[in-house]
Amino acid sequence: MAVANFKKTLWEGALLANFHSVSIADVITTKPSSTDGEKIIFNRVGAGTLKDYTGSIAWDEITTTPVEMTFGQKKYFAFSLDDVDKAQLVADVMTATTKEHSAVLSETIDGYVLGKAIAGVKTANYPTKTTAKSITKVTDAYDSIVDLGTLLGKSKVPMTDRYAVINNDYLNLLQKDDRFTRNPEVLANGIVNNAKINGMTIIISEEVPTGKVVALHKSATGYAKQISELEAMRLQTAFADGVRGLTVYDSVVLRPEAIAVLNYTIALV
Repeated sequence: MAVANFKKTLWEGALLANFHSVSIADVITTKPSSTDGEKIIFNRVGAGTLKDYTGSIAWDEITTTPVEMTFGQKKYFAFSLDDVDKAQLVADVMTATTKEHSAVLSETIDGYVLGKAIAGVKTANYPTKTTAKSITKVTDAYDSIVDLGTLLGKSKVPMTDRYAVINNDYLNLLQKDDRFTRNPEVLANGIVNNAKINGMTIIISEEVPTGKVVALHKSATGYAKQISELEAMRLQTAFADGVRGLTVYDSVVLRPEAIAVLNYTIALV
């Protein structure tokens, strides 16, 4: 193998494509307005105003509040192959390799993004933080998500692009409620197709912390990632080629009022 034949864009494209197909982070967050090296900038648009018309018009300037973030999280991967050249030519080998590493990366990043959202939620939108909601009936699971949507509504969060992230145990309860879809179609990235509760798209993820449901609007959190390094080399300690890469990412809460969290325990009677 000639390391010079390593096609960085081919591997990077495959990794990112597979990542986007299974990760929820891109779905539930806002992309940055600009990226400058390690610095990421999100712009939050100021509130609009209406005035009484009395014959003249006063113009308001549109203001934005920049929120800056740096890539504070760094994860690397490193694996060996008998021959990188052959892996690039054999689709099955390359696909399997990139899928596996993309899946692990998505689990890590999704969990981090959800954790940041929980930590940054508006206090009033987390009424069960101290005392968990005890789900004693199947219908409680559905009703609790409705309540989260109500909290977002009271905060005047737009109805579009709302999501509720739950785990499979919670989905199990919802499926036993006649108000929910009995045989839900779960897409590769966890979205439950054609199933909404109180205007929120339901997403399944095992990366949401145990005993938590996270409801949020797409504008609530900002998130960015990039593969900053990706290279191949001939290994000195084995008759093989090595591929290693460094991924940097981070997330920031932009609108605490656009997040609502349920802390629950399941105690069916």
